Amino acid sequence: METLRVERASGEAEASPGRSWRGLYRAGGVSAVLFVVLTIVSFVLAFITPQPQSSSGSLMLPGGVATLQYIASNRSVFILDQLLFVGPVVLTMVVFLALYVALKHLSKSYAAIGAVVGIVGVVLSLVPLSLVGGLVYLSDHYVAATTVAQRAGFATAADSLIAQNNIVSAGGILFAVGVLVISLAMLKGVFHKGIAYLGIATGVVGTICEALRPILGPGYSIYLILLIWLIAVGWKLYRLGASSSDARMAKKLEARTAS
Repeated sequence: METLRVERASGEAEASPGRSWRGLYRAGGVSAVLFVVLTIVSFVLAFITPQPQSSSGSLMLPGGVATLQYIASNRSVFILDQLLFVGPVVLTMVVFLALYVALKHLSKSYAAIGAVVGIVGVVLSLVPLSLVGGLVYLSDHYVAATTVAQRAGFATAADSLIAQNNIVSAGGILFAVGVLVISLAMLKGVFHKGIAYLGIATGVVGTICEALRPILGPGYSIYLILLIWLIAVGWKLYRLGASSSDARMAKKLEARTAS
């Protein structure tokens, strides 16, 4: 039985990429799952807390005045909700890096292009965090304003920031393209083809959703298949890290058996 385990671990060692990167694989796996968890938490928080409404009652595009008043009354909740919704995307940088290392021996071009495009998309996707800071700043000054003209000026500035947040996101499009390209590399091995095809579908759907985000409304939620893909990728990356560790143990057992 022990010999069988040694042979199996040795076989996994030959098939698994970059054994020396097992720590990165594990970090990538944990980061992918953590991103999904934090994203779900942000959805739950948004669902259980009141959201700003425009004069027409729409929750999708609140006006500047409604937003500034909402932030003044729910400052901590607003900041936490935005940080949980946007911030976790940083974790996917580790995922893209781990995927590049795991796939580069199969397709350096697809792996490199996918990882670089995806990481650039992540960096650009962090821009909304600066807009959040701007809205909080305007909200503080809106509350402290003493004249109608001053409040109108702050509300107009808030409308401008909200409009910037609702336009097509170049970062979101690049992120989706990165998922698409790196999933093409998965077709050549390491990952199950089902994960690769799911990633390709996620990339295509994500690119379309990000390009049409201002007009999709609730239809944008179809892009949530990204969470399923990340769970699958995260699980596989973590297993790659674990199998690499098992391979080292197998070598030690082989050495002991030989002696």
